[in-house]
Amino acid sequence: MPPPEEPHGIRVHLDKLLADRGMTVAELAELVGLTPVNVSVLKNGRAKAIRFSTLSKLCEVLECQPGDLMTWGR
Repeated sequence: MPPPEEPHGIRVHLDKLLADRGMTVAELAELVGLTPVNVSVLKNGRAKAIRFSTLSKLCEVLECQPGDLMTWGR
């Protein structure tokens, strides 16, 4: 059995950004070039990593800064 993961303290705010823009996970996924499943994994805070190229594309599509997408705090 793998060891339990330590909480990373990163909060993802895709729900708010999508709602503010009237956009669905499927629409965002298509515009960013990800699968809806991968967007959902990120949105629900279950992602273990994100590529800078993906972060850049998310910021471009959502017209936001990385700090709008994620914050740190426990």
